[in-house]
Amino acid sequence: MVAKPLVDYLLEKGCMIKIACNTCNNAQRILKEHPNGDIVYWDADNSDELEPMVREADIVVSLLPYRFHCSVAEVCIEYKKPMVTTSYVREEMADLDEAAKKAGIIILNEAGLDPGIDHMSAMKIIDTVQDKGGVIEKFWSICGALPAPGYADNPLGYKFTWSPEGVLLASLNDARYLDKGQIVEIKPDDLFKKTFDYEIKNVGTLEVYANRDSTSYIDIYGLRDISTIFRGTFRFRGWCETIDAMKTLKLLSREEEDLKGKTYADLLRSRCAGSKGSLKQVLAEKLGTDIGSAAIKSFDWLGLFEEKKIPVSMNSPFELISDLMMSKMILKEEEKDMIVLKHVFLAKNKDGSRQVISSQMIDYGSPSTDTSISRTVALPAAVATKLILDGEIKLKGVFRPVKKEIYLPVLSLLEEMGIKTEEEYDLPESELIF
Repeated sequence: MVAKPLVDYLLEKGCMIKIACNTCNNAQRILKEHPNGDIVYWDADNSDELEPMVREADIVVSLLPYRFHCSVAEVCIEYKKPMVTTSYVREEMADLDEAAKKAGIIILNEAGLDPGIDHMSAMKIIDTVQDKGGVIEKFWSICGALPAPGYADNPLGYKFTWSPEGVLLASLNDARYLDKGQIVEIKPDDLFKKTFDYEIKNVGTLEVYANRDSTSYIDIYGLRDISTIFRGTFRFRGWCETIDAMKTLKLLSREEEDLKGKTYADLLRSRCAGSKGSLKQVLAEKLGTDIGSAAIKSFDWLGLFEEKKIPVSMNSPFELISDLMMSKMILKEEEKDMIVLKHVFLAKNKDGSRQVISSQMIDYGSPSTDTSISRTVALPAAVATKLILDGEIKLKGVFRPVKKEIYLPVLSLLEEMGIKTEEEYDLPESELIF
């Protein structure tokens, strides 16, 4: 769902592209019979067919689900072909660093939006402060892919511009951040209980929840003097409360459950067995809320109170919820999406004075061209791919885009395409998030 802007950019730059995928109809809509494009049917589990494709390529871009990246990277190392992904660097990928160096190639990961543009725009400020002898004492980085205001018109306040499965899987994570020198741990069950509101001008009030392990970025960003570091995700109101309710009722469980012959309402009844009264009222009481809450309204809107049979293909509550969301919550072609990225820094200057620095990006998609999420995820990867092909990025090994040699040219080229952050310096400390 994010490949099109990458393909368009590289074709425009004169590259020959081969798209290998198991959804060839989608690939054909992207290529539109461009003479420099080719499509190959390929299943990601078939490593035998991967080798000749990598051998013939100059560079490989993997937009596969994250679990396949390492198997692709190993083939790229074997044939000494550089590789780009938009996914997080996992331990098994980091372990390939020495092999990639020996092969003389770069494997560039996290070259998307979040992770990606967030890293690059943050490092631009961090390096600026540190190069002048200053230090970053506090840092917040929050990003959200959302429907544009006016299109967040369901009780969850959310629509999907990429896989519902991926979004729901991320909701099962725990989180960790540093607050005034103290580590704060958030268990998966509490992720959507520990939220706070944040106002974005011209957008409105958004909710924020913690995103994975923020403390891992202390070393990645070189923030040895940091006392607070928090990475979070923006959502409109409705999403956090609803997902928290689903987790409480184990509706996001991936364990197999016998759903054959049951209705959606039966599934909810099984979560409050023995209780008497209307299903909505019983469920609201179990959740400690009322029938007018966002969670109950969302369940109703999704159809979870309906006496409608669950499809026989559903084997777990997670599949069922993902399927319902896919059917009802995909952003329509005529609708707009939005990216909101916000960094806030407290910097201590070389002379001992302090300043608050803000970096913000708000980007809107266009129904006539591409979604904002597809542009902001795909174009950083596309730009980095071309820079590697042209020899302008010469690093070897496994990398994130936190080095000047990567982020400076990528950010410069993205700005030419209208993807840019607005920076403000010397703000008062009242602008700090917490």
